[in-house]
Amino acid sequence: MTASLIIPCPHCNGLNRIPAARLGEAPRCGRCKSAVLPGKPFAVDGASFAAQLKGDLPLLLDVWADWCGPCKAFAPTFDQAARELSGRVRLAKLDSEANQPLAGQLGIRSIPSLILFKGGVEVARQSGAMALPQLLAWLRQHGL
Repeated sequence: MTASLIIPCPHCNGLNRIPAARLGEAPRCGRCKSAVLPGKPFAVDGASFAAQLKGDLPLLLDVWADWCGPCKAFAPTFDQAARELSGRVRLAKLDSEANQPLAGQLGIRSIPSLILFKGGVEVARQSGAMALPQLLAWLRQHGL
């Protein structure tokens, strides 16, 4: 019997039990039928953030704003990381302007900021944009 992982759907926040051996097979949500691991960053907000912290796959959160030049420059790198890390880490984006209360709750002082969550708990934080090799090395330092 293979181990299963609990993974929240990025679209409806429903929890899905997915066999670890099948993560690479484009699993679909049992509730809304959307891709559970879309291979691209998904948006979170004040309403969905807590639900997305649940589950067994780590969550890497990019806190950004539309007016932020470095945030815009980092977006393609974050998109590429989402494709490369699919099935190992889920990547999400939080618009700090549209979700100021949550950004404040997370203690965001500069953007872009990356926060890595494992088991619903913050385990690492990094401010500033970085190149893909640096991002992947930073994640490796934290066991991913």
